[in-house]
Amino acid sequence: MTDTTRWWHRDPQTGKVVCTLCPRHCRIPDGSRGFCFVRANVDGRLILTTYGRSSGFCIDPIEKKPLNHFLPGTAVLSLGTAGCNLGCKFCQNHDISKSRQMDTLAGEASPQAIVRAALEHGCRSIAFTYNDPVIWAEYAIDIARTAREHGVRTVAVTAGYIDPEPRREFFAHMDAANVDLKAFNQAFYRKLTQTSLQPVLDTLVYLKRETPVWFEITTLVIPGENDDPDETRRMCDWIVEHLGPDVPLHFTAFHPDYKMLDHPPTPHRTLVDARDIAIDAGLHHVYVGNVYDPGRESTRCAACGELLIERNRYAIGRFALERGGCPKCGRTLPGVFEREAGQWGRRRLPVLVG
Repeated sequence: MTDTTRWWHRDPQTGKVVCTLCPRHCRIPDGSRGFCFVRANVDGRLILTTYGRSSGFCIDPIEKKPLNHFLPGTAVLSLGTAGCNLGCKFCQNHDISKSRQMDTLAGEASPQAIVRAALEHGCRSIAFTYNDPVIWAEYAIDIARTAREHGVRTVAVTAGYIDPEPRREFFAHMDAANVDLKAFNQAFYRKLTQTSLQPVLDTLVYLKRETPVWFEITTLVIPGENDDPDETRRMCDWIVEHLGPDVPLHFTAFHPDYKMLDHPPTPHRTLVDARDIAIDAGLHHVYVGNVYDPGRESTRCAACGELLIERNRYAIGRFALERGGCPKCGRTLPGVFEREAGQWGRRRLPVLVG
């Protein structure tokens, strides 16, 4: 293991280390940390303080990431670390992502131990999640390299807030991603995440045009903040134009948390309306999440409407793909599929890795 980082340089005038991993470009004095808290200037070099250390491991259904078109029904070994390069006031993992206490990390695990655990538990993939893996890119890349050697795929659950150079290397090692497109207006990003929208859009376009990575998009719909139908329409129009109609889009329900306890939960109807707008804009596969709605969690053929993958709170029912497409009309379903769906179901199983 090594805590050595990449994507930084030293400012010769101030002596500060300049981190170039994400668009923040934190200028870090000796003995201090960047905004994400896990990249620190130690004796004039930038180190990753969480390399090899995780906030915990859990086996989940892949649909929980959420990914509906990537190895449906299979188990995924999930892990995260601490810290984040976003400052989301609505963060639902704030005990991890906003942590300033390194003792929140459960223990140490090498890339080899993580992949071994995935294989032992029958996981088809490993997910870098809970907090954004961008800030621990070196650790995630080393795990992904080892995973590929053993036929295990990797998934990045990310906000996509990353600079172009590290973005190329990071996603070169990933097989799938779920990207949080938190809103479609700069004011939201500035006020509620302390970041910017454009780098996220750039990441999405990069994934579509320059990589083979399978990716899906999630938007957490927050009442009064990003639920305006006009904004939803603009976002969906942008997705269709720049990414195409086949990228799956998930609208998920907000629940009051962290610094936004004064906002109400998202009404189910708001999610349904957002989905209708997306479908009307031309998107083929649009889902709702964090609510009970099996009909809108399931996958249908974009051409004839045939039920292809039935879901009920992460559990797979009917799985009717034939040669990767619709058995009725033959249209190919975009995604990464095996001949049969997995049967992991809704289980959440914490595991020890070491």
